[in-house]
Amino acid sequence: MSQASGPADAVVSPQSVSTALPQPELTTPTVVVPVKRSNAPPGASKLGRGPRRRSYCFPRAFAWGVATAAAQIEGAAFEDGKGESIWDRFARVRKIDRPTVACDHYHRYRDDVALLGRLGIPNYRLSVAWPRIFPQGDGAPNPKGLEFYDRLIDALLENGVTPWVTLYHWDLPQALEDRGGWRVRATPQAFGRYAQLVVQRLGDRVKNWMSMNEVLRFVPCGYLYGCDAPGAKESAAVVNQIYHHALLAHGYAVEAVRELGGKRSRVGLVHNPPVPVPVTETATDITAARAEYLRETEQLMGPLYGGSYTASFLKRAGADAPKVEPGDLELISQKTDFLGLNVYFGEFVRRGSNGEAERIALPSQYPKADISWLNIVPQAMYWGIRHAREVYGVETVYITENGAPYVDQVLPNGEVHDLGRREYLRNHLISLHRAIHEGFDVRGYFLWSLLDNYEWAEGYAKRFGMVRVDYRTLQRIPKLSADWYAKVIEENCVI
Repeated sequence: MSQASGPADAVVSPQSVSTALPQPELTTPTVVVPVKRSNAPPGASKLGRGPRRRSYCFPRAFAWGVATAAAQIEGAAFEDGKGESIWDRFARVRKIDRPTVACDHYHRYRDDVALLGRLGIPNYRLSVAWPRIFPQGDGAPNPKGLEFYDRLIDALLENGVTPWVTLYHWDLPQALEDRGGWRVRATPQAFGRYAQLVVQRLGDRVKNWMSMNEVLRFVPCGYLYGCDAPGAKESAAVVNQIYHHALLAHGYAVEAVRELGGKRSRVGLVHNPPVPVPVTETATDITAARAEYLRETEQLMGPLYGGSYTASFLKRAGADAPKVEPGDLELISQKTDFLGLNVYFGEFVRRGSNGEAERIALPSQYPKADISWLNIVPQAMYWGIRHAREVYGVETVYITENGAPYVDQVLPNGEVHDLGRREYLRNHLISLHRAIHEGFDVRGYFLWSLLDNYEWAEGYAKRFGMVRVDYRTLQRIPKLSADWYAKVIEENCVI
């Protein structure tokens, strides 16, 4: 999932590894792309599936789904040949909750897939555990690990659920971390070999691939602030090099899908950029929000969509800029089929008295979910999509995560009325509908998450699932939000 643990500023920007930075100019390589928008309301011939005309309906081919991650739900951390991950080690050393059992999905996947079918969820985003496939990160693969994902993919397809597979969701094999981890080029190279094997093995049944999940989270939290696995606190130069190596890994994954994925295969990166929301939708505040978005995202998005590091980033990084070898940027900037956006919260920005972008501090009573960093800003859904299009020319977007944790209570009749979550989701879907209505090409939405799960450094204390997991019995209990989301999917409209 997204920015789950650590200090609030640990999830803002890769530029936080440098010293205080000046405001960038909105000049090249920024790409401002006009979007053709329709002034007419969505027509019944294109939107909605039901016989009645509803507000907030979505295109007929819109992909509704839910998302999970291997390390957060699978458990079986040391079974059937799986190797140790950085999260297995980090949790043990820090003496925090461990992912050893999690939701026990490894043994209960058939029941979980059947639950997807009963709820009418047509798309499921999962991740493959790298240390389950390569216990040492490279070398000989683990046949039992590959067999598990064969069974899982087959079960999904048998239940009418389309799989969307993320190749890296933070569970680096500890054996690779012991050899330098993301600090060294050998790790993205090993990831490339892992990606090739997984795509080759599953590509006859999986056509939707995601390379990396939230580089902008696992790098600073794991290697700068030390609040996530592996718990390191490196210099700005090392952290910038780690970002570069993560981008290389993305490039290797794109290569693997293009070479081995077969017909109709698609691939994209899942990104969690900060979303500056203009306080007022006026030209001055929108310009300020766009400038802030550029400053906070150009270290990653510049190479991905422009084929180079921007001059403003290189100036700010100075001697701490990453070392780039011949061919790196061509590998990183290969064309992808979509950008996955994980949207959880936003920050309000306006044009300050000095003409530069100014963040607005939130008052103490501003609404938030049951976690310190998740301030509820539904407008972030719209602006995250719009900024990506207008600044970098991103053509196609999927919302690959959106959700919130709340303290759920099981009523005497066994129901869980998680209205806080339902309202959070509903308001974000309305904001998403606005983006589609205005002409932005958004083709799907994945709710985070199917199950309550191992919430990284927060352990099992924070519950993001639309299905409650009783961690004593591992019983699954669909919450009110699950029933509501099932109806949204059935109607193809916000209800």
